[in-house]
Amino acid sequence: MTREAMRQRMANPKFTVEEFEQLVGQALDDLPEFFQQQLQNIEVVVADWPSEAERRSVGLKPGQLLFGLYHGIPLTKRSSHYGMVLPDKITIYRLSIEQVCRTPEEVMRRVQHTVKHEIAHHFGISDDRLRDLGAY
Repeated sequence: MTREAMRQRMANPKFTVEEFEQLVGQALDDLPEFFQQQLQNIEVVVADWPSEAERRSVGLKPGQLLFGLYHGIPLTKRSSHYGMVLPDKITIYRLSIEQVCRTPEEVMRRVQHTVKHEIAHHFGISDDRLRDLGAY
């Protein structure tokens, strides 16, 4: 779906799974080349909602939403012994994002922000550091 087609959907911020996956793919494509080259052995997926285990792993309380989650070993924690491991995984939660957005543009911006946020974790940047940087 083109950006123009998304803009025409002002009254309905909901996306099909395929359309939402395209937004995530576009967010990855929009990353600077340096960062794209560092995304090795990592999988980015879309899910509707986080599981209970995922919610507990980040300490979410009832009613709190999770937009994305990084599972893996950050680049800053990898040693020369890193290898033969399952890929790191970034999950972007479609319905969590759509729940807080009123327009397709808001969904697009939230997806872009969430993808960048989770990739920052892949690079070893903590939530506290992201807050310090004003990226939260």
